[in-house]
Amino acid sequence: MKQLIVLLGVLPLLLIFMMQYTLDQKNSTAISLLQEQVYTAKEQAKQEGYFTPEIRQELRKNISRSLDIPEEEIIIEATETRKYRLNYFDESGERGIIHYEVSVPIKRLMAGTNLLGIDKEENTGVYTIKGTAASECLP
Repeated sequence: MKQLIVLLGVLPLLLIFMMQYTLDQKNSTAISLLQEQVYTAKEQAKQEGYFTPEIRQELRKNISRSLDIPEEEIIIEATETRKYRLNYFDESGERGIIHYEVSVPIKRLMAGTNLLGIDKEENTGVYTIKGTAASECLP
């Protein structure tokens, strides 16, 4: 009887580890999909010389569809003016570089939040992909 009582006390804690592993796999898959979408948009932006409104809208739509996130929650900050590929040294430091930053909220970071006493607001985070790319657009 004593062993059954101990099992009933310990089992929920052990189940949290299994649920956390599953949640980590889900979040990892979501991050991989996000990275793939951002990489595709970056390659398109390199050809155009900047993140056009069409590229931004397509990126926002693809992320929203694949991660089931409302488009309003996706933050995209990127170069909005055309940059050209340079074949000489640019002393200004810009050198035809395209900057981008894409942020997406992740709703669940921890499993078993009710059992552990973690609030819903504390169980969210923001994943950000930030980078640069050299423009391939010719003047």
